[in-house]
Amino acid sequence: MLATYAKEGLRLIEVDKTDLADLPDIVERIEARRERFVVFCDDLTFDARRGRLQGAQGCARRLDRRPSGNVLIYATSNRRHLLPEYMSENLETKHVGEEVHPGESVEEKISLSERFGLWISFYPFSQDDYLAAVGVWLAHFGVAPARSARDAAVRGREAIQYALQRGSRSGRVAWQFAKGYAGAQALATLPAPRRKTKRATR
Repeated sequence: MLATYAKEGLRLIEVDKTDLADLPDIVERIEARRERFVVFCDDLTFDARRGRLQGAQGCARRLDRRPSGNVLIYATSNRRHLLPEYMSENLETKHVGEEVHPGESVEEKISLSERFGLWISFYPFSQDDYLAAVGVWLAHFGVAPARSARDAAVRGREAIQYALQRGSRSGRVAWQFAKGYAGAQALATLPAPRRKTKRATR
């Protein structure tokens, strides 16, 4: 995306999650520029320490009070609400009639993640989804389609076995399998190395 739109003024700034306190200052420095900025934070997660969470919430409130028209904040996270969730927090949930009201600790966590207006979630693959992704990546790496239904079944079993060994079906695992499969095929087509013969000298 950056390479495609760089000529039109798109810029990318990556901020480590330990430096989020500097985010309002960064936005203040770039909000008057003509370029448009994506501020990116990879693996944005917090532990149970309250200080870090409160610092992030304070930073988010400062940005809400002073929104910028040329800055978007993107973040990736392995946790839905950016924080670990515990079974004990469910005990705080109250039932009022037919309504369910989460406890304060849950609401506090959700309040931070809800400041991100757009979520793109990646759910676990079904086996059919995984095999479809494998097919896409095999084509990407130049692997020819299977010649027969039998060959396709053998290739599918290999892909499933690969996923079972790694305990996961995902786009990343599909990519890894396809890359390895394509590499193995390419090596198989290489000519065998010539053996060097030694001649006896008198």
